[in-house]
Amino acid sequence: MNFDLRPLNNVEKSSNPDFSWQATNNDPQFQLVGWEALSQRAARISFELKTNATAASPCMLYLDAGSGMSEHTAIGLHVDANGKVQQDVAFPKLAGPIRFDPIALPALFSVTGLSITVLDETECSGELLARARRMAAWRGGPLPATAPIVGESYPEWLDANEPPKSIYPQLRERSKTFALQPKVSIVMPTYNTPEKWLRKALDSVVDQVYENWEICIADDCSTKPEVRMVLDSYVAKYPGQVKVAYRTTNGHISASSNTALELATGEFVGLLDHDDELHPLALYCVIEKLNEHPDAALIYSDEDKISEEGERSDPYFKCDFNYDLFLSQNMISHFGVYKTSVLRDIGGFRTGLEGSQDYDLALRVIDRVGHDVVYHVPRALYHWRIIPESTASGHEAKPYAHIAAMRAIDDHLKRNNIAAHTIHAPGTHAFNKVVYELPEVLPSVEIIIPTRDSAELVEQCVESVRQKSTYSNYRITIIDNGSVKPETHDLFARLQADERIKVIRDDSPFNYSAINNRVALASTADFVCLMNNDIEVINADWLEEMVSVAIQKNVGAVGAKLLYPDDTIQHGGVVLGVGGIASHAHKHFPNTMAGYFARARLRNAMSAVTAACLLIRQSIYKEVGGLDEELHVAYNDIDFCLRVRKAGYRNVWTPYAELYHHESATRGAEDTPEKISRFNKESELVRQRWHDLLMNDPYYSPNLTLTADDFSFAWPSRIADLV
Repeated sequence: MNFDLRPLNNVEKSSNPDFSWQATNNDPQFQLVGWEALSQRAARISFELKTNATAASPCMLYLDAGSGMSEHTAIGLHVDANGKVQQDVAFPKLAGPIRFDPIALPALFSVTGLSITVLDETECSGELLARARRMAAWRGGPLPATAPIVGESYPEWLDANEPPKSIYPQLRERSKTFALQPKVSIVMPTYNTPEKWLRKALDSVVDQVYENWEICIADDCSTKPEVRMVLDSYVAKYPGQVKVAYRTTNGHISASSNTALELATGEFVGLLDHDDELHPLALYCVIEKLNEHPDAALIYSDEDKISEEGERSDPYFKCDFNYDLFLSQNMISHFGVYKTSVLRDIGGFRTGLEGSQDYDLALRVIDRVGHDVVYHVPRALYHWRIIPESTASGHEAKPYAHIAAMRAIDDHLKRNNIAAHTIHAPGTHAFNKVVYELPEVLPSVEIIIPTRDSAELVEQCVESVRQKSTYSNYRITIIDNGSVKPETHDLFARLQADERIKVIRDDSPFNYSAINNRVALASTADFVCLMNNDIEVINADWLEEMVSVAIQKNVGAVGAKLLYPDDTIQHGGVVLGVGGIASHAHKHFPNTMAGYFARARLRNAMSAVTAACLLIRQSIYKEVGGLDEELHVAYNDIDFCLRVRKAGYRNVWTPYAELYHHESATRGAEDTPEKISRFNKESELVRQRWHDLLMNDPYYSPNLTLTADDFSFAWPSRIADLV
């Protein structure tokens, strides 16, 4: 069989003799010639990738298994330090061609030595075959009746889920009955804005269903006469509602935003860029949220992108305010609406932060008012315009914005006396990682590993901790829950030669919660780390990362990024409600993929994390009473984390502590009548205790599915109807 690569989009021949191709943007694409032969087959793919890109970049295959190409049916290819790829891949039944994206940056590159060998199914791992089956079922296989599939594209989703325009008059009248009907001042700096986009932006405010608004514009000394012509025409048409200040010097976006802010007379200020658009219901939904939460100082919405032709795409369905994610990316962004008095109190926008002035503003507002008065509207109320030089067209359009963002975060950390600094988040284009400092005297950690026999797994687990970990102040307690094999006892004897390791015998019937509690509740360590016996450490500083996060104010449980042995994600934090109770975010995604708006590569708060590797202050573990011993096996970690959250702490998942998880290698399947009965009983207990929260995870969007782990759209959305 012959396979080759055919240029598809965003690539051109290179004039550089060292490289064959030039990626013209961050999405170079090839079609794989001969792809038909790979349908429902497994293959070994090898080649060498050479590039002059200095940043890490994913190498991907995109497949069409009947529902179009998307990240949910994409396969990440692992490129080693020498640029070589050799990887087994299992393909679903293909409905269309295979697309190959070698890099995701505008750079020079070459792909040489492409070899694809079709394998017999017996030569391919069961996990890869299972993933291929999941791809084939995605959006096409049977799903519960609670999630009917009526389409797959975003336009179809909008048609099925957005309020129809026919109800706008009804909503307009309803808005006049709100208890709170504040004026909202839309602040908009302009500079040489093309007339077409300027009119679109202004009209999107004029067409708002909620009518108590004003537009406050500062023109930053535009040199194009049509800008003034357009602005003057709107001032004349909407006297008193459209205000313009013409600056005499060009001061850039922060200074001009402050000039616009000076014009504001509304109780709240909304931020709009001069070439973007608001949804007609933007102000209505914000004011509706304000009436639900009169203490609100900052309200933000979901957002999407809009093309020059007016087509909407790429929605970011956000979660409720998530401090740890916010330090990783500006999840507030647009549409952001702020209490005017707070903006004036903090001095408005800061100059010198151009490109991330909104990010800096939100950080300083939250520093002033706290987290509890920040509210989220789960609707895409803001449309970023996709045009050249717009941030919406790609992060590389404004690299200076990322530098400003890191500075804004560093300033926030200093204001809050947090010993930390900001760096570029590995594996992302323009997101952030806060590096927290550890105290000079490292906190003590007790790692608790329950087991029954399974000597090979236990040895692999313990030796990976001992040999790879660079954190020094830890001890390991192995709970021997009835081991009988001589090799297990021989291993325990050898391990205890290390003074940091002890083995305690517990012959009680297996109850994961109870056996962990006996050790963790009595621990004298600063932190306890629950760890399965089938865990294997990957990165040496995993424990530094987890401890440095766990020592932060108001942090409860910290969870690690766990991978299957084939380097796909097993645990990316827990999403409540998926599958009925809970499941793992980004499960089975290749570790090369950044996930939903990079959440698989960014530290973020989650409702829960898995106890397969969970670290928490011993005092908090004790405060909430440890794991619930009624939950012998199922969902005890979910229940524990939700009680930690109820006690006022936030649980944080970090991708910067990576470990392998040979999942359930020793416990076995829930396949006997006794085990099935116990599982059902424990599931029902958790379902009854946390029912409302299970269906409304604040760290997940009601616009995203509860039937899969892939952040695909919910059909239908779970947000309440407006009428």
